[in-house]
This record gives sequence, C-alpha cells and structure tokens, in this order.
Amino acid sequence: MTTSSFYHMILKPGAIYQATLQSIKTVVPVVQRCLGCLMVCILVTGCAQQDEFEEDQVGNFEALWTIMDQHYSFFDYKQVNWNEVHQRYRALVSNKMTDRELFDVCGDMLKELRDGHTNLIASHDVSRYWVWEQWPVNYNERLIDQHYLNFDYKMASGIKYQILTDNVGYLYYGSFSSGIGEGNLDLILSYLSTADGLIIDVRDNGGGLLTNVETLVSRFIDKKTLAGYICHKTGPGHNDLSEPYAYYFEPTKNHIHYLKPVVVLANRGSFSAANNFVSIMKSLGQVTVVGDTTGGGCGLPFTGELPNGWRVRFSSCPIMDANGKLTEFGVAPDVRIDMDENDNTHDAILDTAIRLLTSSTLH
Repeated sequence: MTTSSFYHMILKPGAIYQATLQSIKTVVPVVQRCLGCLMVCILVTGCAQQDEFEEDQVGNFEALWTIMDQHYSFFDYKQVNWNEVHQRYRALVSNKMTDRELFDVCGDMLKELRDGHTNLIASHDVSRYWVWEQWPVNYNERLIDQHYLNFDYKMASGIKYQILTDNVGYLYYGSFSSGIGEGNLDLILSYLSTADGLIIDVRDNGGGLLTNVETLVSRFIDKKTLAGYICHKTGPGHNDLSEPYAYYFEPTKNHIHYLKPVVVLANRGSFSAANNFVSIMKSLGQVTVVGDTTGGGCGLPFTGELPNGWRVRFSSCPIMDANGKLTEFGVAPDVRIDMDENDNTHDAILDTAIRLLTSSTLH
C-alpha cells in the first residue's frame, strides 16, 4: 500500500485545526480553487495538548485515544462508540507494560475504526488495517502479460499500455505514487487514439497522490467537471465538520484527450487515491466500471504525535463523490464480476470489458 505519499506532515495534537487549510492546499492543489469558501474560523478550543499527558504507557495511550477522539472524522459514519472502545482497551494498559505490548494494544484499538488510512508508527513496527485478504484477488498481472499482451507492451510514467487484438486500448496504472508527465500522457493517448475504446486498469493500485488523479482524469473530460466534495474538521466534537465544498477538474489545455468509451477495472486492492479515481471516473458519461467494489479510503490522512515520539496517521478531511456520498467503504462497480482463480489463461473482468467495448453497448 502506497498511501503514505498522500501526506507527510507531523502535527502536535493541539496544532491540527490550525494547519487544516494549509495542509489541504499542500495535498490537493485543485482544492485551492474553492478555498475562498473554506476561510472560516478553525476552532482550537479544547484541543488536546502534548503536555497534558505523561510520557509513560498510560499517558501515551490516553494521548492516542484523545487525538483520535478530537480529530478523526468517521466515528458516526462507521457507528463506532469511541468511549466504549476506550473503556475496553484502557483496562489492558498499565505502566508496567513494555513498549511492544503497549504498541500491540494501541494498534488493536485503532483497528476498531476499520480504516486503511489509520496507522500507529513506531521505530519497530507500523500498525495497519488491511482486509483485502478477505476478498477475491481479482487480478493476476502475469496472466495479463502472457495471454493478453504477449509480453509485448510499452511503459511510460508508471503506465503499461498496448492495443489488444480486438482494437481495444489497454492501460494499466499500478500506483498513483508514480508521477504522470503530461508529455508522456500525450504520447500514450496518441498511440491509443486509434483504438475503438479504452480499458484503464487500476486493480491492486494502493493509492498515492491526488494530484496524479487530477492529471489523469483531466484527459477524459472536455469541460469543467464536478469531481466531488470535501469537508474539514472545525472542532473537537465527532460531528464538528464544515459544510461540504465542491471541487472541480478542468480539461487539460493544449494536450490530447480521449473521449471514446472507457471501461475502468477495479478490485478491492484499488484503495485511497485509486478509490478516488474510480469514484470520479464513474460519474463520467462515457465510463463504465467493471470488477469488484474498490477498497475504499476517502479521508485525507493527517498525522499526530504521542509523548514518546510515536506517530499516528488517521483520516481527517472526508472526501465525497460527485453525488455527495462518502466512499470510505468503497465504490461499487457498474458491472460486478469475479475472476475464476482456477483459470490461468482468462481474466473474466478484462474479458467483460473487452466484450462491452467491442459490442454496441457502450457506443
């Protein structure tokens, strides 16, 4: 999972609200266009201060719980009773514990949030909530390379691309952490322009930079397009969130665009920025999403620090789709289908996309 590239800012608990607007500017430059609406008074009253907690095991536990209590954004959405969680896990903590024992208890507590963007980071380990192993894999890179691309494909800007035998373009983007050059995209889309339709495969794309999402989406629109909405925390209460503010993408000027039918392939490994990409693409009229529900992850990650120097990364600013809905638990496909894990020569998801693009359904 590559979502750590989303955000690299370490904040003391009492400084999170003060930095919210600037951090949104840093992470999502496109949101600058609507920050005029966001220039509100950020509440700092009641913020947890670093010196309120002792630098012992109990103090570190309480600091972690308080940071999350005041700054995490999805308690009500996920129906998590954080006070009850505190009661259960506090009973497991004492100052006689080792650091590793405390880390395990704290990590288990954070898993109650069911959030892939929430991690406790220490020198010896990183806690994580990964549930992809519970779902069908629905992607086999070797199978595609061998039986669809014949090990003959081109690569640029972290993108693998080729025209398949049915005159369908195929583009695989494995990580939104890989920078996308505008010149590279021009060359890629120029090569794929003769295809009757295009498949964009973001299966097993664990996320990355939202700026790369905008760069890619802007090649598939011909007018200013609503991408979604964003909120920010305004105070320590669980429901202290701003009103949603719309953000838009503009088509890239003086560059090649692709406006023919497009099918986006997704699976449970399409997380964070990839989840955002699928959400936005699904709202476009010429796009169909095929495969499995994405892995979710729609909150911009922020980072706080405990007295002992451990860091906690968590979802703070919620991002919603163009319909104003949260996609924290994933984006459902238009066409739901699983691969046959026992078939080593056919990708049922890719086959479905090809069939849709070569029939009259999407034209």
